[in-house]
Amino acid sequence: MSKNAEVKCPNCKEVFKVDDSVYTDIVKQVRDQQFQEEINTRLAVAEREKQSAVELAESKLKGFYQDLLAKKEQEISGLKLKSKEELVDEVSKKDELIRQLQSKLEKAETEKALEVSTAVTQIEKERDQLANDLKNKDTEKQLLENSLKQQYSNQLNAKDELIKFRDQEIERLKDYKQKLSTKMLGETLEQHCETEFNKLRATAFPQAYFEKDNDASGGTKGDYIFRELDHEGNEIVSIMFEMKNENDHTATKKKNEDFFAKLDKDRKDKGCEYAVLVSLLESDNEFYNTGIVDVSYKYDKMYVIRPQFFIPMITLLKNAGMKSLQYKSELNVMRNQNIDITNFEEKINDFKTGFARNYDLASRQFGEAIKEIDKTMTHLQKTKEALLSSVNNLRLANNKADDLTIKKLTYNNPTMKEKFNNLNNNKA
Repeated sequence: MSKNAEVKCPNCKEVFKVDDSVYTDIVKQVRDQQFQEEINTRLAVAEREKQSAVELAESKLKGFYQDLLAKKEQEISGLKLKSKEELVDEVSKKDELIRQLQSKLEKAETEKALEVSTAVTQIEKERDQLANDLKNKDTEKQLLENSLKQQYSNQLNAKDELIKFRDQEIERLKDYKQKLSTKMLGETLEQHCETEFNKLRATAFPQAYFEKDNDASGGTKGDYIFRELDHEGNEIVSIMFEMKNENDHTATKKKNEDFFAKLDKDRKDKGCEYAVLVSLLESDNEFYNTGIVDVSYKYDKMYVIRPQFFIPMITLLKNAGMKSLQYKSELNVMRNQNIDITNFEEKINDFKTGFARNYDLASRQFGEAIKEIDKTMTHLQKTKEALLSSVNNLRLANNKADDLTIKKLTYNNPTMKEKFNNLNNNKA
């Protein structure tokens, strides 16, 4: 709610303004009045239900006793014919029954009163619970308001602290820039970078090469070359450095971009992987004051840094080179494995080709041999059949020879018969 709220009177229709505290009191009073009216309403309903229940019980009892009285009158009329003793006994039984009924009636009234009391207690409990809930809601609202106020207050304080910190950081950077520029102009930027590197050479870069580029055979030369190899002689990283500083009072101001083309040429001529321009030029340019600036969108693998990022830049590129070298090593292993697999496959293919050729030749030769065997078997079969036929003819001839006798030879041949008879007679 705003600080001043407008409230309209429901009777006079007049509109007037109230602040938060007055508005909260009015709302609380309205809530309390509504709550009390709701409690009174529930109590009235409970009282009416109690009265209705009592009247209903009385009505039922009245009807019951009227019916009972009518029955008794009928019984009394019938008892006039009975003896006195029977009548006294019957009256005693009826009195006992009346006492039992009276006891049940009292018990029913007690139970009804208990139910009414329980209902009232429950309503009162609900009323107390509603009161506590309302109180808790008011407490939660107050806590939420306090929390929001504290949160907004903390955010405002944090924002003020951030603005203060930013102002202090700007002043610190301006002061650092002024001191750094004075220092650079006194000892030159190259000497500063070389000194910073030598501080860590023995611990962080024991295998590294970092010297001035004195080779101008290509027409130009850079300022410094950084190279580092692993124990197997593989290059981890190589960087061509160019250092540029400028006095604030110099009439002609150079831009970092003016040196990109030369630096890229020097990098390629000296076979370096990266090119880094360490520069104090364009000191008011926020693009170059943010830290390490990647300008590879103009020249491949080129960066522009301020002097304070000289060592971090070498470290980052070295770590990237180590990871790249690891990938290269794994790639070489995979390539060698692929070569071995290719050679193995080629040998398998050569073996399969040679085997197929030899199999084809052997298969053809085997086929020819089978054909020759078939021909030989056919010839032998014919020879066998001929021999079998000859054997049969010989058997027939033998049978004929066995069956041949002198008698058969001389049968119907008187000449031969006479000759054989003469022969036999001569022998005798």
